[in-house]
Amino acid sequence: MITIALSKGRIFEETAPLLAAAGIHAAEDPESSRKLIIETNRPDVRLIIVRATDVPTYVQYGAADLGIAGKDVLDEHGGDGLYQPIDLQIAKCKMMVAVREDFDYFGSIRSGARLKVVTKYVKTAREHFAAKGMHVDLIKLYGSMELGPLVGLADVIVDLVSTGGTLRANKLKAVEEVGDISSRLVVNQASLKLNRAKLQPIMDAFQTAIANNK
Repeated sequence: MITIALSKGRIFEETAPLLAAAGIHAAEDPESSRKLIIETNRPDVRLIIVRATDVPTYVQYGAADLGIAGKDVLDEHGGDGLYQPIDLQIAKCKMMVAVREDFDYFGSIRSGARLKVVTKYVKTAREHFAAKGMHVDLIKLYGSMELGPLVGLADVIVDLVSTGGTLRANKLKAVEEVGDISSRLVVNQASLKLNRAKLQPIMDAFQTAIANNK
């Protein structure tokens, strides 16, 4: 049995055509089903539906052979024990630094101010600001990052930005790019060694589908 770990929402929607290219079709829609293990048209392949942040852990410890996770999640996780052979070029967005529209971010940097930063991506933010030689205080939040600067909790947010609509609606602006984000295929290294004959065709089908979509 091959187990593929996926999360609901945008990643699943954009993964479905890749699965189809590999001849794999979910028996149920995870958005409407309450099942956490979803069978497919192939008796030797099943999907497990987990939180996006948990995908690397399921793959790392062998509870899933394959998984699909954003680079943001993988960077925070560290990627230990994971093989990341393919950038799937789906669920694209950017990791950005953003502030209130009236906040002078670059002036604060020049003056050597110690900024307060709210983010879910603490490891990524720490590395970004350290590379710039900045001293910051990191505050971890799990949602509504945009609220932080508006109520005085922080000066800066580090978060994913797609269209920028949420920032504009809350009178925030993106001021600095941290990096490009997309989703990656992750593979359990032991599974690949023991079950390459079954896993490689799926990986190859994904790679072909991506190439054909360019």
